[in-house]
Amino acid sequence: MNAGIGYDCHRLVAGRRLVIGGVELQREDGRGLSGHSDADVLTHAIIDAVLGACALGDIGEHFPDTDPRHRDADSIQLLVEALRIARAAGFSVRHVDATVVMERPKLAPARERIRARLAEALGLEAEHVSVKATRGEGMGFVGREEGVAAIAIATVERTG
Repeated sequence: MNAGIGYDCHRLVAGRRLVIGGVELQREDGRGLSGHSDADVLTHAIIDAVLGACALGDIGEHFPDTDPRHRDADSIQLLVEALRIARAAGFSVRHVDATVVMERPKLAPARERIRARLAEALGLEAEHVSVKATRGEGMGFVGREEGVAAIAIATVERTG
């Protein structure tokens, strides 16, 4: 068994969607996350955790923001591709635990939809996907509502 950690953050900007764990959320001010893809910080952190657990590089190596194919990409599809890469290297994901750090909106109303969406992409039962949330409590870029961050850990098992 191996474990890997992933982290991501993106700036909140006008004119973009707010996608967290493959689920679109709404902010009162209408802002979303800036990025080359859909900027889904939670899914990006999970991708890095999976790749890290397998010692297979990181999201930027496999899905560079210089590649026009990834422009506005659905990060869930990037996760599916990262899992294909992990499986080809002989690994299987067993568990994911993640935390989203954002002031608002509250994640709790969407938590089960997010867990279900991620579990489906990961090929796991929802009981093996944990999604939590916390706030910046007014401190730092999250607390000032300048951006959103996420951290994840993935446990993988060598299968081949």
